[in-house]
Amino acid sequence: MTATRTARERARAELTQEIKDEARRQLADVGAHGLSLRAVARELGMVSSALYRYFPSRDRLLTDLIVDAYNAIGEAAENGDPGKGEPRDRWLAIWQATRAWARAHPHEYALIYGSPIPGYEAPQDTVVPASRVALALVKVLTNTTVRAPDEVSPELRAQAETLTKALGIIAGPETVTRLLMAWTQLFGAISFELFGQYVGSVDPADAFFAHSAKRMAEFVGL
Repeated sequence: MTATRTARERARAELTQEIKDEARRQLADVGAHGLSLRAVARELGMVSSALYRYFPSRDRLLTDLIVDAYNAIGEAAENGDPGKGEPRDRWLAIWQATRAWARAHPHEYALIYGSPIPGYEAPQDTVVPASRVALALVKVLTNTTVRAPDEVSPELRAQAETLTKALGIIAGPETVTRLLMAWTQLFGAISFELFGQYVGSVDPADAFFAHSAKRMAEFVGL
């Protein structure tokens, strides 16, 4: 009975993966807003009612794809960190690894950092995976003190303190706010590159991205 159950679970996991793989292929063609469970089922030779047993709605499928994408880019960032050596070098390696994943998976990147999907509201399931890149950068900043502390307003200080508690990190509000600014610069630079905003200016963006990574390392105190 146990072997039968294990085989059944394995078959379900394999089909679930096939469904998600096909959905990712469709993202490249129609984007997240055009993703359809019926179209996915048709391409896999399934009836829609069978697919609904795996994903009861388009939003549930989107959430799984979003979580997978956040985890994938987070894993790339974590693997990019050599874990030893100069903190500045580790920071730069994480930036480059994050950008490399985004360039290799532009449609999945667009799913998590592109335009909002009409009618879709991300659940709490996405919060922890979405934090992985930031936490990889936080790990590098451990025991680092911002060289020139900022004047942080009471409102922003409260927000920073709430964030540190939510992420389980130890850092002052000045460091946290600078990290947030650097994190915004990281994904802003990647998004500008992938969505064609640098055409006619810093295209290709290799030199500008490397320069931004170095300046942001200085900005957070590395």
